[in-house]
Amino acid sequence: MSTKYIFVTGGVVSGLGKGITAASLGRLLKNRGYKVINQKLDPYINVDPGTMSPYEHGEVFVTDDGAETDLDLGHYERFTDVNLSQNCSQSSGKIYQNVIEKERRGDYLGKTVQVIPHITNEIKDKIYSFDDKDVDIVITELGGTIGDIESLAFVEAIRQVGLEKYPEDVAYIHVTLLPYITGSNEMKSKPTQHSVKELQSYGIKPDILVCRCESKIPEEIKQKLALFCNVRPENVIPNLTADNLYAVPLLLEEEGLARAVCKHLHLEKSEPQNDEWKKMIENIMNIDKEIDIAIVGKYMQLQDSYLSVAESLRHGGFANNVKVNVGFVDSEEINDQNVKEILGKYKGIVVPGGFGNRGIEGKIATIKYVRENNIPFLGICLGMQMAVVEFAKNVLNLEDVNSAEFDPNCKNPVIHIMEEQKNVISKGGTMRLGSYPCKIKEETLAQKIYGTDFIDERHRHRFEFNNKYKDELERNGLIASGTSPDGTLVEIVEIPNHKFFIASQFHPEFKSRPDRPAPLFKELVKACIDNI
Repeated sequence: MSTKYIFVTGGVVSGLGKGITAASLGRLLKNRGYKVINQKLDPYINVDPGTMSPYEHGEVFVTDDGAETDLDLGHYERFTDVNLSQNCSQSSGKIYQNVIEKERRGDYLGKTVQVIPHITNEIKDKIYSFDDKDVDIVITELGGTIGDIESLAFVEAIRQVGLEKYPEDVAYIHVTLLPYITGSNEMKSKPTQHSVKELQSYGIKPDILVCRCESKIPEEIKQKLALFCNVRPENVIPNLTADNLYAVPLLLEEEGLARAVCKHLHLEKSEPQNDEWKKMIENIMNIDKEIDIAIVGKYMQLQDSYLSVAESLRHGGFANNVKVNVGFVDSEEINDQNVKEILGKYKGIVVPGGFGNRGIEGKIATIKYVRENNIPFLGICLGMQMAVVEFAKNVLNLEDVNSAEFDPNCKNPVIHIMEEQKNVISKGGTMRLGSYPCKIKEETLAQKIYGTDFIDERHRHRFEFNNKYKDELERNGLIASGTSPDGTLVEIVEIPNHKFFIASQFHPEFKSRPDRPAPLFKELVKACIDNI
């Protein structure tokens, strides 16, 4: 079978769920026995989201091969359980950077470099990069909204793919909004009609409409959309808001999205095998216990800043038959005096990653509170580093203790940049990104949680545990239970005489799945239940 290509575009407004639609479709096609890969094309000029504030695009998701990507790749991985790569995330900045580098090398042999064909060819090269790589179907989501000036090169590129491939090998799905006007009690189709008209003006005829709406689409509206948008009535697919995010694939299955795609792409394996996913959703919907767990971080104005952490907590709840109510607590509001008042209702605490010193004192106060009161705690990346700082400060009673990230001249930098990194000027150049191995110490909480001696987890950080303080910290009760295989990098710390106190330099949330939660989150939730 030749590789099939599905393009998911969005219209009317942003935030309609293109990413969830693309991820859900990936799961439905995978459940039919196809090998699926998801890809995101983002129109912004940044090379990647790595240097963006989380307030701009939410969290930065990291792949095994170290790509810093849009959070939608997290959705793709959680829904399809396929580990993605750097080729799965492309931005205008990355595309233009590649083209300019080729021009500087003389690869274009003196030609005038233009958007068409050079930029569009570069985009198509990234789309076609999965050919001959054991992939049946490539689902590519185009970020932004049709009509945005910055996305025009991407729109032109995916139009050209439709010409270069056979019609049965390419499908265009357009996700739009069907607003409901309460005053007149009407669902309005005009915004979708205008959006499709805009898309058609660029030479792309959508094959399927996925319409975000709050109620079923009346038959007369469906017929009207089909007529004026030039699609079959059965290819007008409602996408209603689901009670649970992971129920969306089954709702779209029921509405016929996967059937329409299979028919258009002439896919022979059209019968769904959704039994395991249905069973998971049934189990989730039957959960009748709840528990409150807080994420104490610094980017609380946009909860998507900690999307994977929050989802991983929910995954841990699924595995323990409990609904996790995730509390988002701003660390800037916490101090030693009010920490109990703010966090007292939570049965467990997560201190996640981040950069910069804003809110650090609140994180340290939080960690001291959970350590002294035997409250289940999971630290991630910066959360681990602050756990080390807090322990050195309040248990070892070291003077002027800090991370070199926040005070390069402090007397006791328990977190620092390793010597070989100090001369690297570029901030990005000092980052440890992607999957690295970790050796787990025997007879530790980490070994009990993972059930193995070696793991691989994803990283995104610049500073490391300072081994100069390792022996003293371990003598006083904070042990390094996970290290790099050669022992030079500390990956996990824990307090053995605590109910559940463990922190990792890596980001376990990036590999968590709803039906296969990250072990650290699963066991944190279990410890929180036991703490009731």
